[in-house]
Amino acid sequence: MTTEEILTITKSAEADIKNAPADEKNKMLKNMAECLKESADEILSENENDIKAATGVISDVMTDRLRLTNERISAMADGICAISELSDEVNTDISVTRRPNGLVIHKKRVPLGLVAIIYESRPNVTSDAAALALKSGNACVLRCGKEAHRSAKAIVSALKEGIKRSGMNPDIVNLVDDTSRDSANYLMTAVGKVDLLIPRGGKGLISACVNNATVPCIQTGTGICHVFVDESADLLMAADIIENAKTSRPSVCNAEEVCLVHEAVAKEFLPMLKKRLVDDRIASGKVPVELRLCEKSRAIIDGKAAGENDFDTEFLDYILAVKTVGSVSEAASHVMRHSTGHSEAIITRDDEAAKYFADNTDSAAVYINASTRFTDGGEFGMGCEMGISTQKLHARGPMGLNELTTYKYIIEGTGQIR
Repeated sequence: MTTEEILTITKSAEADIKNAPADEKNKMLKNMAECLKESADEILSENENDIKAATGVISDVMTDRLRLTNERISAMADGICAISELSDEVNTDISVTRRPNGLVIHKKRVPLGLVAIIYESRPNVTSDAAALALKSGNACVLRCGKEAHRSAKAIVSALKEGIKRSGMNPDIVNLVDDTSRDSANYLMTAVGKVDLLIPRGGKGLISACVNNATVPCIQTGTGICHVFVDESADLLMAADIIENAKTSRPSVCNAEEVCLVHEAVAKEFLPMLKKRLVDDRIASGKVPVELRLCEKSRAIIDGKAAGENDFDTEFLDYILAVKTVGSVSEAASHVMRHSTGHSEAIITRDDEAAKYFADNTDSAAVYINASTRFTDGGEFGMGCEMGISTQKLHARGPMGLNELTTYKYIIEGTGQIR
């Protein structure tokens, strides 16, 4: 089917989910999770075909994002079940106001309508996005990158089987067949059919959507995330946090890309950092982190000189830009110049420094003595997330159920006129 036909079919099915009772939606989600697990062999087979086709085309780190395992499929199913257990606030009152003239004004939470998601080579986004959209009463159209299309198609087939088992219309979720730019461009301009467009991917995809979309669009994702090691920091804690933030999954948007170190502790901490991220990893057979150092940092440890664009790059790889700064004020100023508004962290034992950093950086999530890797819907108690919004209007940070709704006013009267 064409992208237009898929949108039309999904839009027609929107009413079947819009006012569905919470218990019916939760039953449906549990059936979707069960069918996902039942279809694991087929999904893994199609994923292996995706992996083979992508080998040599995308980096090893990006291949890791593409790869599915039984454990990852189980985690996807668990994520859907977790969403089914969340409170359902759709079609409930956010507030009720009684006016002096007797009018009763209900501010009611309602679904957005049809949510379209354009994403790249992360097949797990398929189930996360579908589950969140449906739980919040929205129909959902998914458009994945060509690298993950076989995997996504198998996942959507399993999800639709779960929807059918629940006696609901399986066309409330559909996957776009066309993986060319034409389908993405169509979704960006499908006024009257797409109520919200959410891009999840790299800078190019997000910029294309934000710059070209004529439908409402949420800017998500690109993460130039900073960790600042303050002069009062527990340096062992700092090393642990940075190792986690950089190396646990370097290809995700909440991974650290820049390390800022206070000059008062640089001579002690930078050798610790190099040992942890480079020397120890080489000794244990792991991929070492390439340190790209400012001039002051290179005077203390060996590493590659930071280039002109290194503090403005989302590497999504085992690369870390490192800069020595003179104060928490300089650190915050650097973040404000170079951040994408995703996640930042300060490692400190000084409450005033922590408050200054939190108050003077303007990102969706600011951490004090914790890893940026926690910017995640599951970690925030949302089950999973539709994406990480780096804009300020409508939604900011991990987008859960409430961020996929809007509101309308219902006013009860007894004949009032004005």
